[in-house]
Amino acid sequence: MSDASTRVRFAPSPTGMFHVGGARSALYNWAVARQSGGKFVLRIEDTDAARNKPEWIDGIISALASIGISKDDPTFEGPYFQSKNADRHREAAQKLYAQGRAYYCDCTREQVQERTGSQHLGYDGFCRDRGLEYLEGRALRFRTPTQGETVVVDLVRGEPSFPNSAIEDFVIARGDGSPVFLIANVVDDLDEGITLVIRGDEHLSNTPKQQLLWEALGAKPPVWAHLPVIVNEKRQKLSKRRDKVALEDYLAEGYLPEAMTNYLMLLGWGPGDDVELRPYEELEQKFRVEDVNTSPAFFDIKKLTAFNGEYIRALPVGKFIEACELWLLAPYAIWAPEDFDQVAWEAIAPHAQTRVAVLSDITANVDFLFLKEPVEDEASWTKAMKGDPAALLATARAKLETADWTSPESLKEAVLAAGEEHSLKLGKAQAPVRVAVTGRTVGLPLFESLEVLGKDRTLARIDAALAKLAG
Repeated sequence: MSDASTRVRFAPSPTGMFHVGGARSALYNWAVARQSGGKFVLRIEDTDAARNKPEWIDGIISALASIGISKDDPTFEGPYFQSKNADRHREAAQKLYAQGRAYYCDCTREQVQERTGSQHLGYDGFCRDRGLEYLEGRALRFRTPTQGETVVVDLVRGEPSFPNSAIEDFVIARGDGSPVFLIANVVDDLDEGITLVIRGDEHLSNTPKQQLLWEALGAKPPVWAHLPVIVNEKRQKLSKRRDKVALEDYLAEGYLPEAMTNYLMLLGWGPGDDVELRPYEELEQKFRVEDVNTSPAFFDIKKLTAFNGEYIRALPVGKFIEACELWLLAPYAIWAPEDFDQVAWEAIAPHAQTRVAVLSDITANVDFLFLKEPVEDEASWTKAMKGDPAALLATARAKLETADWTSPESLKEAVLAAGEEHSLKLGKAQAPVRVAVTGRTVGLPLFESLEVLGKDRTLARIDAALAKLAG
């Protein structure tokens, strides 16, 4: 795709955290804009003054930047603010009224329901030919054609058609004269020269109304592309009331932006081969909005986590050390700041990098190094301390005391020898040692962990475990 006249837009409302569905829409728009050499327009739809907060606007820009959509890139344009264009919205509504394409209506919802006999039927056109003028409280309705159909050219959905007779005369300005979202959205797109609208499937039902408004205002509608809904494991639409949907929450938990970007790009689209893990630059080159699926896209957190683990393992060790440091300090760390040992952390980091799938997992993996005593996990203790654990630990302690502490292999041989004296294989022999030293039955490679922890602290923890076993 190459057309510098291509102008797409992303138009979020600053009313909350940044939804992963919005992030996907933004990425698809960004990919199209970058491919074409066109523009990605950010418009903040901030007309809901009661719910808008300035920090949400900053959050949108920051969240976009985290997934590679930077306002410093020449492809980026904006942000524009819908509230600044209110006069143009009013002018457009009045233009339609002056042309006879809209009329005033004083019907209440109750009156309409009484006439139609149903709360589910739309407006019945009662005021179409009454010739009412504006008075406070009268809404302005668009005069929808009663014949023909409105065909929507949609790169994802094809060309769905909507009988005009099934589209009610919808409100474009409220009783106080303020324009509604439908016409504000159209006017903004028109003024900003938007040529392609890529957005969520939930907006498809509004599209024929917006297209009628474009045509009534004497402009050619944009091409549309409605993306499939994103669902959870129960195939329910992702909801912020039920599901974890905020991009910021995932990043704060330790999902890498690169992994999130890769995963979000594949929610409803694929490059046509079996390769899923790709840098964004490759995904951008391969992306075609025409190839987006129509079926719902499953937001699979397990798959996202697997992606993230792969990205973590691909990091240079130095980058991994740097990325984890947030979780090794307050408020995430459960140890005193003075007990954190940077040298020990850097020594164990290469082993930790192969184990964590989310950066926040690092705290539980390395806490044994920085706590004065290991965590108390009774389930792990009960599972590991079976048979005669005191005898095994005593033997292991004796052999570890004389082992070479500069070699993990020497420490392994010591525990292996202790196990053999008690007719235990290495797996059974090392379990009580691991729990005594780290507090958990699973964790980083044991013998590398013991080497970093050091001889004195390791033996002291085995002594403490023996004391606990002795009652």
